[in-house]
Amino acid sequence: MLYAGFYPRIHDKNLDPSEAMSFYFSTYIERDLRQILQVKDLGNFERFMRLLAGRNGQILNASSLADECGISHGTARGWISVLQQSALVYLLKPYYRNLGKRLVKSPKLYFLDTGLLCWLLNIFTPAHLDTHPLRGAIFEAYVVAEFLKSLYNRGKPDTLLYFRDQKGHEVDLLSETQAETLLCEIKPSATFHPDFIAGMNYVETLLAQPVKKRLVMGSPDEPYWFKDTHIFGYSNASAM
Repeated sequence: MLYAGFYPRIHDKNLDPSEAMSFYFSTYIERDLRQILQVKDLGNFERFMRLLAGRNGQILNASSLADECGISHGTARGWISVLQQSALVYLLKPYYRNLGKRLVKSPKLYFLDTGLLCWLLNIFTPAHLDTHPLRGAIFEAYVVAEFLKSLYNRGKPDTLLYFRDQKGHEVDLLSETQAETLLCEIKPSATFHPDFIAGMNYVETLLAQPVKKRLVMGSPDEPYWFKDTHIFGYSNASAM
């Protein structure tokens, strides 16, 4: 599923994901978004998209991206904004309540369909994905997208955040509402290691509201508990 993505046509018609994504990119994205974005150089736009895919799961630095692509900083920010409005990418906001800590305050960028992400990264087979150095970031994108879908399907607002401070303490997903606080680490490993939850242990001591759910989203065959943390397979992400 990580390789093929979630566009229904690929699964309904049993299409080759790479061929389908190539067609999708050249028709919908280049044709329709070109008009919205007023793109004059399609080659430059495709380069921008591929560079953006290489930054999936990273803290967004639009200025650096623009410099590498040879476009203005304003153009890069405008293109990202339209991609966000078109539900092609998602900006995961940082948690930066006043905790007396030096927190990172820039969003992370994720692609919302891993099939498109794989195509942009020139990943053309599931076997290639299994050994690709960005597989972990692609896995993160899948889980983030599934959490979003779960919220929207239940009619709930987007409350997803991430936590990172300048000392390296980090939690991949944090959701804080009046009803509950949830912490989640995303690890593509099938084997759990206690150090996976070190970030959650640290962040939990900083939050005013008790944490109701602690999750590690990985690749185990079956869900199980480690103390107060629930270990799930990524196929269960939408149930959260």
